[in-house]
Amino acid sequence: MTVIDNLGSLPEWDLSDLYVSPDAPELEADLDKVEGMAAAFHAAYNGRLADLSGDRFGEAIVEYERMGEIMYRVMSYAQLLYAGDQTDPERGRFYQGMQERVTDISTNTLFFTLEINRLDDDVLAAKLASPKVRHYAPWLRDVRVFRPHQLSDELEQMLHEKSVAGRAAWSRLFDETMARLRFPLDGRMLTSAEALHLMSDRDPARRKAAAQTLGKVLGENAALFALVTNTLAKDKEIEDKWRRYARPQSYRNLSNQVEDEVVDALVSAVKGCYGQLSHRYYKLKAKWFGVDQLDYWDRNAPLPDDADRTFTWERARDSVLGAYHAFSPDMAAVGRRFFDHNWIDAPVRPGKSPGAFAHPTVTTVHPYLLVNFQGKTRDVMTLAHELGHGVHQVLAGGQGGLMADTPLTLAETASVFGEMLTFQSMLAAETDKTRRKAMLAGKVEDMLNTVVRQVAFYQFESLVHEERRRGELPAERIGELWMRVQTDSLGPALRFHDEYKWFWTYIPHFIHSPFYVYAYAFGDCLVNSLYSVYRSGSVPDFPAKYLDMLRAGGVHRHRELLAPFGLDAGDPSFWRRGLEVVLGFIDELEGM
Repeated sequence: MTVIDNLGSLPEWDLSDLYVSPDAPELEADLDKVEGMAAAFHAAYNGRLADLSGDRFGEAIVEYERMGEIMYRVMSYAQLLYAGDQTDPERGRFYQGMQERVTDISTNTLFFTLEINRLDDDVLAAKLASPKVRHYAPWLRDVRVFRPHQLSDELEQMLHEKSVAGRAAWSRLFDETMARLRFPLDGRMLTSAEALHLMSDRDPARRKAAAQTLGKVLGENAALFALVTNTLAKDKEIEDKWRRYARPQSYRNLSNQVEDEVVDALVSAVKGCYGQLSHRYYKLKAKWFGVDQLDYWDRNAPLPDDADRTFTWERARDSVLGAYHAFSPDMAAVGRRFFDHNWIDAPVRPGKSPGAFAHPTVTTVHPYLLVNFQGKTRDVMTLAHELGHGVHQVLAGGQGGLMADTPLTLAETASVFGEMLTFQSMLAAETDKTRRKAMLAGKVEDMLNTVVRQVAFYQFESLVHEERRRGELPAERIGELWMRVQTDSLGPALRFHDEYKWFWTYIPHFIHSPFYVYAYAFGDCLVNSLYSVYRSGSVPDFPAKYLDMLRAGGVHRHRELLAPFGLDAGDPSFWRRGLEVVLGFIDELEGM
C-alpha cells in the first residue's frame, strides 16, 4: 500500500496467489511437473488422434487444458512481475527465461491442435457424440477456423520455437525502451505515463511543455521505434504470405471471430461520421477556448471553467462500485473482491508499465488489474473500465481455460459498459451546471478517443503495413502517414505541430497486437447500443441476461450473444445506432 497525501492509500498487487517469488520452489515444481506431463502427452497421442474413441479424445483435451493452466500460471506471474518494473534487469531476465522454458515445454503439445485440424469432418463429428468432447465443441470450432492457414508440423514447430527470439524479443525491446525513457520537465525527469498525464493538466503552459518534451524525446528515439515497427511488419508479412491470409488484418479478424465485412462496416460508419463527431466537437471546444484552432496539446484539456476535482482512491473505488451495485449487486460483489484482496496495482512508479490493463491469469486463480492512478476524473473512468474487464474474466472463468477467453471485440464490452454505468451515475448525481457540462465534455472526449481515434489508429496501421510491403519505411515517412490520418480524423479545428509526428511511437498496441485497436471502437459502439436497450427497459431482466453474456466467455459468437438483446452487429444500421449516442451528447453540449 502506497499512501499519497491527496490520493489516499493506493493498493499494490499481491502476486502470491500465483507464486510468492521468482525462486519459489512451487514454481520450479510446476515447471518440472508440466514438462513431464507434456512429454508423456506427446508420447501418448502424437499421430494417434484419428483412432481415439470419443471419450479418450475428450480425456486428451482435458489433459491439454490442465497443462495449459500450469504454463499460463507461470507466464502470468512472470508478465505481471515484469510489468511492475520493466527497467529491472533481474525481472527482465526472469521473464525471458520463463518464456524460453515454457516455449520449450509447449513444443511437445504443439502437435495437438495441428492434428485436430487434420481430422476429417466426419471423424470429428463422430467424436463429438461423446459428452466429454461435446463440452469442448466451441473450442474445437475456434481451433478449426484456422485450418486453411495451417502450415506443416515442422514449420509450425520452427515458428513456435523461434518466437522467443523474434516477435517476443522485439516486443520486449519496445517495452524496455519505453520504460527507460525519461522526459525532462521543470527540473524533473518524468515517465511517459506522467508526461502524458500532464497533457490534460489545467495549466496550458504545462500541457504545452509536456507535449513538447514528449515529442522531443520520442523523436530522438524514433529511429529505434521505426526499426521495431518495420521489422515486426515485415515479420507479419512473411508469415501472412505463408499462411495465405488475404490482407494484413485477416488474422486479427479471424481470431476475433468477426467477419471482414463487419469490421469494414464499422470502420466505414465511423469514418463517415468524422465530420459530425470529432470535427464538430473540436470546433465547439475551440469556441469555448476563444480560438479558431486548438493546439494538439489542448485536445484533452479541461474546459476553461472546469475545476476538475481530485479523487482519492477511496472515493474513486466507492464511485465505481456504487454504479456497479445500482445496476447489479452481484456484479458489484465480484468487483469488490479486487479491492478487498489487493488484486490491483494503482500507484505510478518509475519503470512500471504505463497505461492500464486487466490480466486474466488462469481460471483457477483470479485476474489482476494495473492502473496508474493520479486522481483525475479520467482515472476513475479507467478504473471502471479495467474493473469491467476483471469482472468479465472472473465470471467467464467457469468455462475453463480453453473457453474462458473472449475475442477482443467482445472483450471490450464489459469494460466499456462498466465505464458507461459509472459515468451515468456520476452525471446523475451532479447538480452544478458547469461541472455537468465538463463531465459531458469529458465523456465525449473519451468516446472520441475510443471510437474515432482508434479507427484512425487502425487506418494508420493499415497504411504502414501496406506500404511496408514495398520496402522499409523511414521514421519520417511513418510520421507523415501518422499526421495524414490524424488530420483527417480529428479535423481542421486542431493544429498539429511538427513534433506531433513522433507520437505514433509510444502506442504499444501497434507492437503487441497488430490491428487490435478497432476492438475498442467495436466495443464502444456495441455498448452504446446495448446501453440504449438497457435504458429503454425493452428487455426484461436485462442485468441477469447481461451477466449471463459475460459468463459465456468464448462459447458464443457475437451474433448469439447479442440476440437476447435484439441486436445484430451484422446489421448496417447497428453501428449508426451506437454512434447516435455520441452525437446526442454533442447535441446536448451545443445546446448548453
